[in-house]
Amino acid sequence: MSEEQTETGTGWPQPAVPGRSTGPDPRPGAPDSDETSPLTPQGEPPGRESPPPGDPESGDTATVDLSSVTPPAAATPAAPAAVARRFTSAGAMIALLLGLLGFTLVVQLRTTSTDPTSAATRQEDLVRIFSDLDSREKRLRQDIEALEESQRQLRSGEQGRQAALQEATRRADELGILAGTLPARGPGLSVRFEAGAKPISAYRVLDAVQELRGAGAEAMQIAGGDGAAVRIIASTYFLDGSGGDLVVDGRRLSGPFTITVIGDPTTMATALKIPGGVAASVAGDGGNVIVEDREVADVSALHAPVKLEHARPVS
Repeated sequence: MSEEQTETGTGWPQPAVPGRSTGPDPRPGAPDSDETSPLTPQGEPPGRESPPPGDPESGDTATVDLSSVTPPAAATPAAPAAVARRFTSAGAMIALLLGLLGFTLVVQLRTTSTDPTSAATRQEDLVRIFSDLDSREKRLRQDIEALEESQRQLRSGEQGRQAALQEATRRADELGILAGTLPARGPGLSVRFEAGAKPISAYRVLDAVQELRGAGAEAMQIAGGDGAAVRIIASTYFLDGSGGDLVVDGRRLSGPFTITVIGDPTTMATALKIPGGVAASVAGDGGNVIVEDREVADVSALHAPVKLEHARPVS
């Protein structure tokens, strides 16, 4: 023990506290205390020392310099990029759908505008409608003029009584033609139905009758292949018979069938030949409809008078 140790009363040198600088080790070849300090971080640049922690015996608090600690780089969030990619994909899909829709509309418009069948159909329909309207207007004007003339004659005394009798006779004749109790003659059409792969059905003939009535037909009759004819009036019905026959008002008719009709030939022929009408429907079934003009069409078949059971005239 040296004299210094004896004087200080410390005895043997105290052991070094980790992290506390106790000066250089007097032993030859001893390592520097900075190199052996446990708190010196690896890779520290030379010349920087980690501050020693406080002495545990003295109660000092250890102070660590955090300025040398490099915080980890903040990760760039990937959510905005993913959202952007999602919006980009949705926008591309919407643009593609809009482009397809526009292309479809353009093709449809071009097809409609250049389709000759569509244009012909509209033209035929307009011609038929205009013809029907013109015919109805003419008939109504003629009826108005006839009624006004009858009114003037009825108000003129003796002449009026004679005019009333003539007017009553004329109306009776018209009602007799409509009721089928009187024969009729006038310009009209002959409509012949020839069956193909399928027989002529009752509803095809009924469609033809309704089209002719709508076009201004005034009197009609239908005849079979054997020449038997039935007058067509408001109460006439049509049924399918066996072997392609028709039952008209309870009478059986065999094909081919011919309808004789009195009215405006041009208007009635146009009504039968409209696209999708009677002639087209029969042709679709493999049959044929032959329409011929008649300068004088005879409707000679008569219908028995209908006996009224419930209706009474009102005086």
